[in-house]
Amino acid sequence: MRFTQRKRRLPPPIIIVSLIDILIVLLIFLMVTTTFKQQPSIKLTLPQSTQARAGSSDGNLVVTIAKQAPYLYLGAAPVTLEKLQTELRSKAAKEPQPALVVRADTDAPVGQLVSVMDIAKAAGFRKPVSMFTKSGLKP
Repeated sequence: MRFTQRKRRLPPPIIIVSLIDILIVLLIFLMVTTTFKQQPSIKLTLPQSTQARAGSSDGNLVVTIAKQAPYLYLGAAPVTLEKLQTELRSKAAKEPQPALVVRADTDAPVGQLVSVMDIAKAAGFRKPVSMFTKSGLKP
């Protein structure tokens, strides 16, 4: 006994397989031609200086001091003072002449800057610590 009748399906008027191929090609094209913009994780207002020099931070450790908590960043990762101290000691032990660059916000707490300088000196950084600044301050 048959209670239901099976209806025969008609093929769709649009061929879906070719549409899927076209969509995949478009997706690959968009992925290849898209450029990604790298957004900074924190917004800093660097202090201005008339003695600012162009420089590179390649091969240097960069410590960022922000005006809001978490105050300290090593590279792009937020750190505490204790973790910063252990990281700087391990980097100083690995490299004979390590270099440290500090990026401090204009409104960052001065106490944090002094703490970073003390930690760097205690860790064995003998080179002078460089600071990121903006040029253009009129005397």
